[in-house]
Amino acid sequence: MTPAQTFAEVLPLAIAIAASPFPILPAILLLLTPAPRLLASAFLAGWASGILVATIGFAALAAVVDDRGYPPTWAAWLVVILGLALVAIGVAKWRGRRADRADPAWLASIAEATPPRAIRLGLLLSAANPKVLLLVAAAGLVIGSADLGTAPAVAVVAAFTVLASVSVALPLLLFLVLGDRVLEPLLRARAWLTDNNEAVMSVVLTVIGGYLIANGIAGL
Repeated sequence: MTPAQTFAEVLPLAIAIAASPFPILPAILLLLTPAPRLLASAFLAGWASGILVATIGFAALAAVVDDRGYPPTWAAWLVVILGLALVAIGVAKWRGRRADRADPAWLASIAEATPPRAIRLGLLLSAANPKVLLLVAAAGLVIGSADLGTAPAVAVVAAFTVLASVSVALPLLLFLVLGDRVLEPLLRARAWLTDNNEAVMSVVLTVIGGYLIANGIAGL
């Protein structure tokens, strides 16, 4: 598989991560703090680092297993299993969604964030978030089992990380370009995301889970 083909395989996974409303909420709220540029940049660094490290880890694991001569269908089966898990989570989130769901406690404490806390929050919401981790694991398995060289694999992982971080970076980039003028539209976006977080995530997870199942079956 070529680097371009590999990236095309993981592209929907990166889009699914970027479409998750959950990390966008702190990315917006950090712009309302006394040090918006510093804290939003710290959160972005933590988020991107979590995606990068987790993707590298799963890709390395897939490459090691592949080198030990296991049947070539093992990765396809794992992708199918990950797809089934995502569909199950998506359906559960849809059935359990509530319009009046309260914000998590950590979201309310963002006003008191410091750069180390913002970095840690970014890491937790990426590398320690089960939904994101399933998507990253699927991408890492695809990259690690694609028989790419080191440099092409690194390039695909880097491109995947950048694309998966676009939605977290966008509020900061808009703020850097437009300043305070962008805060009101971002707050409206934040309100919509808060109200529709569960529905958006359930649809994204279910669609991407179905995509993984189809791709995994095609690879058997």
